This record gives sequence, structure tokens and C-alpha cells, in this order.
Amino acid sequence: MSRTALAVARVRAYESARPDPLFIDPYALAFIAAAGAERPTGGPTGPFARRLVAHGILRTRYYDDRLLAAGAEQVVLLAAGLDVRAHRLAWPDGTRLFELDLPPVLAFKERVLAEQDARARCARTVVPADLTDPAWPDRLVAAGFDPGRPTAWLAEGLLVYLEADRAAELLTTVGRLSAPGSRLLLEQGRDVTGTPVEEGLTGMTDLWRGGLGPGTGDWLDAHGWTTAFTALADLADSLGRPLPPAVRPAGGGTPGGTGPGFLEADRN
Repeated sequence: MSRTALAVARVRAYESARPDPLFIDPYALAFIAAAGAERPTGGPTGPFARRLVAHGILRTRYYDDRLLAAGAEQVVLLAAGLDVRAHRLAWPDGTRLFELDLPPVLAFKERVLAEQDARARCARTVVPADLTDPAWPDRLVAAGFDPGRPTAWLAEGLLVYLEADRAAELLTTVGRLSAPGSRLLLEQGRDVTGTPVEEGLTGMTDLWRGGLGPGTGDWLDAHGWTTAFTALADLADSLGRPLPPAVRPAGGGTPGGTGPGFLEADRN
């Protein structure tokens, strides 16, 4: 089972248990229990972990809101992991949602959702695929995806795990599959050099490759998209969730951790 997918599920379970949650994920604890992972009994203790968890919570709510606001009848979740937006968001009638991820991740997810008798609130299609395999677009189309229709794409927390060339290749493919009027949601990107080392997090942060880094928005603007930026701090203020202090990496430089914010890119 994916360590990163379980880590995100833990964050969503933690937030769902708060008295004032920004969202509720009704299946996060079921995924954790099925994987035999430790239940989130309290918040993170380290400064970097606190910042990272706050980012994950705010990111989830931001993408919830922006996916629904996109108004697209066709939605694609890239590297969907244990995301259950198909089941917990109030999708408009006629929405068709595609989830792509590695076969073992999706097999685990489907088993747990079946055990929970979960019901999707839109037409949901699961597409087992490796996003580093050039054949994934063909699998998506074979599953019923229509490249001629505007699409809302979500790449939540994905690009940081890819090398720059892999990230550019993936976004180029998404652009090729995106009709005018499509929208792509993703992080602006971060410089992962000097990422703070904190107990319990290295299993995830050691996998970070940086993607396109802080230049993600510029890359998209140069490749047929028009981007709008939402700063993480501004989002936190708007939702009444002040951010923990940023952590400065050893040796100085740019604060590490969560990156500057989020991008909403519209296809020209």
C-alpha cells in the first residue's frame, strides 16, 4: 500500500475528527484500519510536520471548492490514491469522474470502499494505470474519457514526486488531452533542496524530486494555459486557520515545507 496515500488519509482523518472541520472524509479511518496503520490520535509535534499537515488540510479544502466551481462534467483525478471526493462531494448531475492510480492502490481502495458499502455521488470510473507509462492516456480514453470535452484535472500533491522532465512530460500529455475550457488544479511547486529532516517524515520527503519547482506556473503559462495563483497564507486566512511558522532549512535559504500556494490553470 502506498505510504504517501496512507499519510494523506491520516491527515484527512485527523481533520475530520475536529469539532470545526474544513471537510469530512468518512472513509479515511477505514483505510487506515485496513492497512494496519496507526490511528491519528493527536496532531503532529514537530514544526515541519505541523506545517505539512496544515498544508494538506488546506489543500484538500481548496481543491474541493475549486473542483466543484469548475463546473466540468468530466473530472480526472491523477494519482488519486485514497481520495474519496467521488463519494463525499455534492457533484452536479451528469458529472463523470475518473480516478487513475497504480493497480495495487486502487485494488486496496475498492476493497475497503466495498466493505464500507460506499456509494459514489457521480458516475465514477477507476482506471488502473502508471502515469509514467506512455499508454495511460489510451487507457483513460478506453475507459470512456472524451478529450473533446472540457475537463477538470486534479494533480494533488503529485508533481513534487517527479523529476522535472517527468513532470513536464505529464503536463504536456494533460495539455494534449484538454479541450479549450478545461481546468487544471495543482500546487505551484517548491524548492525541495534543504528540506528539513524530521522524525517520521523522511519516508515521504525522501521521495520528493521537486517537479518543476517554483517555476510550475511559468511553465504552464508558456504551454497553452492561463494560471491564477492562490497563496497558501491567504487561503489559510480566508478559512480561519492560521499557518504554523515556516521552517527554514539548515544553512538558510528559502523556508522549507509546504510551498507557496496553489495554481488554477485554464486551457486556452
